[in-house]
Amino acid sequence: MKRSKSALLKPTALALAMAALFAAAAPAGAAEMNVKIEIPTLNVAEYHRPYLAAWIERADQSVAANLAVWYDVKKKDKEGEKWLKDMRQWWRRSGREQQMPIDGVSGATRAPGEQKLNFGSGKGPIANLAPGDYVLMVEAAREVGGRELVKVPFQWPPKAAQSAKAQGTSELGAVALELKP
Repeated sequence: MKRSKSALLKPTALALAMAALFAAAAPAGAAEMNVKIEIPTLNVAEYHRPYLAAWIERADQSVAANLAVWYDVKKKDKEGEKWLKDMRQWWRRSGREQQMPIDGVSGATRAPGEQKLNFGSGKGPIANLAPGDYVLMVEAAREVGGRELVKVPFQWPPKAAQSAKAQGTSELGAVALELKP
């Protein structure tokens, strides 16, 4: 059986139209958020790894999503949890309402160096992030040390690739945010 040229083109045209439709819808569902947090090496007599919380705040300062909470998870009788309140901003805004550990969010403290967090918009803490203006908040507190909060404003979802950076001065180094549509 012979097919005409037009009959052969119709399925291809339909497939192309569907692919274009899915491609147009993809940026809203395929956005990425990459966060780099530098924990500086400190030259102090008694060094303890910092507790750290990273979260996203809305314009009204309510918490849109908890991204990471790093603390001493191995202490007996969950004693490490009692020091979470030293991260004052996170504790007041979200922490006191949380039941630790939080699956996919909480984990052990990290060593000095650059730490990376990667999120896709279709799953995890940013899955339900509505379009709007937000602030990435990163707070660190260290035993026999200080406390520091770094803020990085951004818009979600990104229409084009974006990057923003803020610099800590004591307990945190550079905090970089990279967004991809």
